[in-house]
Amino acid sequence: TGGHHPVREGEVFNTRYQALRKLGCGAFATVWLCQDTRRKKHVAVKVLKSREGFAEAAQDEVALLRCVSSMKKKDQAGENIVCLLDDFRMIGENGLHILLLRVLQLWALGPSLRCLMGNYAAQGLPLPFVKKSLQQVLAGLHFLHKRCRIIHADIKPENVLLYGRDKSLQRLLPDTLDCGQRTDLKLKGPGGDLGNRLEESDLMSIEVKIADLGSACWTYKPFSKEIQTQPYRALEVLLGLDYGTPADIWSMGCLAFEMATGERLFDPQPGKYFSRDDDHVARIIELLGRIPPQIAFSWNKSTKFFSRPGALLRISRLSPRSLHSILLDRHNWTKHQVTPFTSFLLPALQYAPERRATAAQCLQHAWLGA
Repeated sequence: TGGHHPVREGEVFNTRYQALRKLGCGAFATVWLCQDTRRKKHVAVKVLKSREGFAEAAQDEVALLRCVSSMKKKDQAGENIVCLLDDFRMIGENGLHILLLRVLQLWALGPSLRCLMGNYAAQGLPLPFVKKSLQQVLAGLHFLHKRCRIIHADIKPENVLLYGRDKSLQRLLPDTLDCGQRTDLKLKGPGGDLGNRLEESDLMSIEVKIADLGSACWTYKPFSKEIQTQPYRALEVLLGLDYGTPADIWSMGCLAFEMATGERLFDPQPGKYFSRDDDHVARIIELLGRIPPQIAFSWNKSTKFFSRPGALLRISRLSPRSLHSILLDRHNWTKHQVTPFTSFLLPALQYAPERRATAAQCLQHAWLGA
């Protein structure tokens, strides 16, 4: 109904993948935990809705995933990207629903980073884990950008999955495949309940992988003007300008701040006289300073946000704040912690995309290796 294939537990797709339980659902698809009866392993099968207009988007996504898989085999790289194992079509029960099913690597994969972050509340994740995870996210982005010529276009905690080697993740997170819509996990260790925290040594055994290329596009062929989830949306996307791989780096910067502090860098909200986008642009200016006129007025709809260079149309009163002061005053970081972190973060938030740090440059920053 509604474009869905009526999947049931126990159903077997393509004579090979047996549906065990639903892992989640979204606007375009449902994802099922399945048993690969041939390889005797768990996989994720994404069942795309068959509504008109979805088929082309689904084909685009499979083409992107096939490119990633091909480049991984060729270069023996891209280990920080969830890969495509198989894809096929099947006909729904009514004979009209032609569905594209994608089989994704799932063995030893756990829930998303969002679920883990829910256990650490306002103080953020331990910095050693933040640095290690960001190294892996950036390595994945470098592979996508340079080897595959792909923009992920939706980097956020929900699209970074936890990964445990030697089944360490399954030991620590018994319900590892059942996060669903919850925002936290019940973390367990050998001694029982750890107060919803992991020992740092256990946390450091967990790695991460970038998942969900459902919004991704080729660097030379953007599919949509509006990409990215709002709090992680790059300035050029907000302003309706052309975008490229630097948009992912902006999102990574927002992700880095959120992991390290437990607070979103930008969390825009609509008001009585202004939109969520208005508030988002205002919050960016408050944090990073005036947007240069050559950027703010470089498109033919600039009056959507600005009345004149440096002046917002619907929000007149701004409260400037610096990253330094936020980290020092609100999150009680020391100056010794703040300076190297802001040195890492600010190049990822440059207004001009061509001046923004690349994934490779971010990986070389001293803060990640400290």
